[in-house]
Amino acid sequence: MSILLPHITLDIGTSPQHSIIWLHGLGADGKDFVPIAHEIKLPVAVRYLFPHAPQQPVTINGGMMMRAWYDIIAFNGPIDSAGIQASQAAIENLIAQEKQRGIVAKNIYLAGFSQGGAIALYTGLHHAEKLGGIIALSSRLPQAEKLPEKISAHKPPIFMAHGRSDPIIPYSTGSHSATLLKEGGYQLEWREYDMPHSVCAEEIADIERWLIRQLSNNPA
Repeated sequence: MSILLPHITLDIGTSPQHSIIWLHGLGADGKDFVPIAHEIKLPVAVRYLFPHAPQQPVTINGGMMMRAWYDIIAFNGPIDSAGIQASQAAIENLIAQEKQRGIVAKNIYLAGFSQGGAIALYTGLHHAEKLGGIIALSSRLPQAEKLPEKISAHKPPIFMAHGRSDPIIPYSTGSHSATLLKEGGYQLEWREYDMPHSVCAEEIADIERWLIRQLSNNPA
């Protein structure tokens, strides 16, 4: 197996048979969503993995070094396809680790915020097996124009949520991605909130309810 991304592992409960790999946003790190994992109450034991994106220069921020899943050249500009694919490969390595630990694909979930949500979507949609589900918060589907020919035949359920006043990734961008996925035949739950590029308590409660439903459909 290739070298794994550094990551935080959090087991909630004993002998978990479900894993959630949660990706942070641009400039943050794996610690960002650990407190939220503690807030989510699930009926089964779960292993959370919170990887740290590699440090790299980000063009839109003047080339500043920061943790990023891919470069951003300009808002609504060219997509860093090589960076997206590199992050996809890195997350695939974490999925492979969980499979080696005995977690089956249907019990592995990908979650992410902003850039992390984009990589969660891209990786989950292209994975060779159907995963338990994908959570994409304040995010977008990268390379959406390639959806018809690139998407996997397996269709995991998806939860997407967005703030109506998001100044970073506009609400319209997130909702358009959700529409494309619904048109592609995905079982997608969409939620929107009166918030900027952020996470709110109502959203966390909605994520909890969605996860409980998916877990009940895929018992260990």
